Amino acid sequence: MEGKTHSISVRLRRTKVEYAFVSVPLDGNVTEPNPEDATKLRVNGEKVFEFAKRKGTETGVLWAQEGEPLIEIHPWQIAPPRA
Repeated sequence: MEGKTHSISVRLRRTKVEYAFVSVPLDGNVTEPNPEDATKLRVNGEKVFEFAKRKGTETGVLWAQEGEPLIEIHPWQIAPPRA
């Protein structure tokens, strides 16, 4: 007769990093008047990134995996759903 073995469930978290490229048009949504020269416009980097993030939610954006997934111990250890 074999002895019993015991185990512990450990909750893991896997994070996959993906990347995509989106085009941001240089228009009035991302430009603003240049305070040093009112006849010129300048690009507002924050507005460019906000626009790019919104575009990233569109279904036509092609995402690719960057590197290997990161596997780590989940900070919240709870019992498995089947326990």
